[in-house]
Order: sequence, then C-alpha cells, then structure tokens
Amino acid sequence: MVRLCTTTDDARWDDYVQRSTTAHAYHQSAWRRIIEKSFGHRTYYLMAEHDGSVQGVLPLARLQSAMFGDFLVSLPYVNYAGCCATDAAASDALVQEAVGLAQSLGVRHLELRNDDDTDHGLRTREAKVAMRLPLPDSPEALWKGFTSKLRSQIKRAQQESMEVRIGRAEELDAFYEVFSVNMRDLGTPVYAKRFFRCILDELPESTWICSVRLGNQPVAAGFLSGFRGTLEIPWASSLRQFNRLSPNMLLYWSVLKFATEQGFKTFDFGRSSRDSGPLRFKAQWGAAPVPLKWHYWIKKNGPLPNLTPTNPRYQLAVRVWQRLPVAVTRVIGPGIVKNLP
Repeated sequence: MVRLCTTTDDARWDDYVQRSTTAHAYHQSAWRRIIEKSFGHRTYYLMAEHDGSVQGVLPLARLQSAMFGDFLVSLPYVNYAGCCATDAAASDALVQEAVGLAQSLGVRHLELRNDDDTDHGLRTREAKVAMRLPLPDSPEALWKGFTSKLRSQIKRAQQESMEVRIGRAEELDAFYEVFSVNMRDLGTPVYAKRFFRCILDELPESTWICSVRLGNQPVAAGFLSGFRGTLEIPWASSLRQFNRLSPNMLLYWSVLKFATEQGFKTFDFGRSSRDSGPLRFKAQWGAAPVPLKWHYWIKKNGPLPNLTPTNPRYQLAVRVWQRLPVAVTRVIGPGIVKNLP
C-alpha cells in the first residue's frame, strides 16, 4: 500500500530513512519543512507499507509558475532524493503512485532524481554525474595523495594569510555575500538567504558553512551537509577577482580536512555536467564520476524538460542578468529561482 504522509508520520518516515541503505540526506523529513517554509511549495510525501512496516519513501514537491511550467520533482534544488525503497516491489509501487499523482494533478512532467539503474519504464536523462572521493583516515594521508601542483595551489592561498572559518549561522552572511555575487556572474538567479538559514535551523547537527577570508573580506565559501559517512558540498563559490590567489583551493582543502577529522568516509563534490570545467576541477582532487540517472514521466510524451541556463531560450536572460547589480539580483532572484528545480 502506498499513501500520502502527513507530518504525524515524520517519526516513522525518519526511522526508515535512518535504517535504509539507499537513503540520502535529502530524504529526511526536515527537507519537507525546508521546502515548504523557504519556498511555499506544496509537497507530497509518499510512503509504501506492507503488514504495518515501512518499505519505502518518495518525497515530491510541486513547482508551478507561468514562466517555467507546472511539474513534480523529487526533490528540487538538491542532487538526490528520488525513490528510496527496500525492494523492487516497493520501488515500483511508489513510482506508479507518483505517476498517478502527476496525472491526477495535471502537471506537465514528473522528475525523479534517482541514483540507481531502474527506470521503471520511464524516460531517462544521464547528463549529470556526481563526483565522489573516498577519504583516508587522516588529513595527513589525504595531503600526501595530492599532486605537487595541487599542493602548491593550496599553499599559494595560505601564503596570503587567508583565514578559514567553519561554523554555522555565524558564517551565513559571509557565505551569502560570496554566493550571491557568484550566481550573478553565472547569470543565475540566487536563492533567498532564508533558504540556507532554514537548512541550518532544521538540521543543526549535520550542516556547516566554511568561509575563507582575505583580511575582513569573504572571498570563498561553501555550504556543507553531512549524512552518515558522507559529507557533501552542494553549494560553493569564490570571487573571481581573487582567482589568482587560489582561495577556492584553500576552501576545498579545508572542507576535505574537516571531513576526515569528523570521521566521514566519502566526500561528495556535488553534481557536474560531463566533460565540463567544474567536473575537471573536482577530478583533480581525486574524485571519480558516478552517473546520475534522472527519470521522467512526460504528459502526452512531450520532450524532456530543459530548465537550465544552457537552454537557448534563456541565453538572452542570462546575459542580461550578468549585468545587473548584485543588490538587485538579491531582491528579484529568489522569486524566480524558487520555480527552477
């Protein structure tokens, strides 16, 4: 049996997620509250049960806008939160229910951000990969595994006496200052600061922010999320005018060092497009690609959605956005990006 959950099911939901070997951080019920509070989206959390026992979960959020359309995603804004199930039967039942929900709501498409090979008869996109690095037991062993070129780039930033801080809410302003500038430079609308504050509030034991400062100015920063043995950096940025000083290299060395010191066994650099610059940056640290297979149900079997800056439809908007003052993008960006998955 598959049914829609309410907040009264949170304890059973999270108990299953903590026990499941296929769950990710974003399967936790906290992400339902984060999405609803930060963006106001309607969520649909599906649970599969058999003989009173939870056998699988599938979180979904509905995004609706005149500009980008009406669709269901599991889950928007993050890399992994597709179907999490004990066996194939539960997985199939959850996906069938999700497709039925999409049809009954009349949405344009359903996007499942799964990380397994089962397509459930749906169409598949494999444009992205996750870049993951197995971690040794100590920062010293990690350092020895780097190339001499990589070590010299890290030392370049250290020679500038840059300060590294790892904290939580006290580092949010520094993170957002760098992040919002970088998003403007990329031509991408920025999330509201309250989104990141909500994550910190809902997941106080497993989220951190790392910032790198040159004097009093933040020049690089990353948001960290831990779950079981994996530490992920879903959002990271640096200021381009300081690239020659390599603050980004110091940022990543600092968070990798932090990961080993905290006992994490894997570092997840997040998703990248194949054969892209960001992928090559992550590969130099020793990370290896893991294919991400996102599955789609499309109304009337239409074309796969492309709600990314690479879509030719958005190229003019991207160029215009890059010319806007950062202060303006911080005001109008959140209202746009909330409808982009």
